[in-house]
Amino acid sequence: MTGEQPLARRSAPLSPQREAEQPLVIIVDDDASVREALSELILSAGFQSICFASTREFLDADVLDTPGCLVLDVRMPGASGLDLQDRLAKSGNAKPIIFLTGHGDIPMTVQAMKAGAVDFLTKPARDQTLLDAVVAGIAMDTARRAAAVVVKRNTERLETLTPRERQVLREVARGRVNKQIAFDLGISEITVKLHRGNVMRKMEVGSIGELIRAWETLPAATRDAGAAKPLA
Repeated sequence: MTGEQPLARRSAPLSPQREAEQPLVIIVDDDASVREALSELILSAGFQSICFASTREFLDADVLDTPGCLVLDVRMPGASGLDLQDRLAKSGNAKPIIFLTGHGDIPMTVQAMKAGAVDFLTKPARDQTLLDAVVAGIAMDTARRAAAVVVKRNTERLETLTPRERQVLREVARGRVNKQIAFDLGISEITVKLHRGNVMRKMEVGSIGELIRAWETLPAATRDAGAAKPLA
């Protein structure tokens, strides 16, 4: 991995539209020559890149919300790459991470991989090996973001349901038929059918199968909310 690249080309801010269209590979390494070489390699593969010399510099830049992945050195002045991985995990940020280090060992590799790293590579890594890891990381982030959109959409739709409609939805998701739901909730089958119709309309689904799949995308805490509260 060799080559020189002007800083402006590497780290110029991206427009909001470009950020939405192109993944950003974030490189954090205290070695300037490594940053330059990695950035050139990433650009040659058609991805945008941005470089930082430390974890603090990276965190201060506020670029975590952009789609893409991280390429991290392990040992740097201040917080290490593993420290950053731990911090991101604790904050709920699942940004895919590829470790690239000249100082790796087996315990360090195990720690990183157990914590969800995409790969743990030793310098000098083959260009194709690194690019394969970057592609995998970007794919993971793309899938995660798509899933998050679905969860947000279904959560917002769930919030439009009445408490009774949520009860009916929960019972339908359990595989209960109208007669069983009517008995359990102390209402008529006709009322259950009306509630179920309203649920499907508000959740914007066309079949019970779609309704169950939408329900299953919701976080467990959201599905369980209000489950033990009987209605009059």
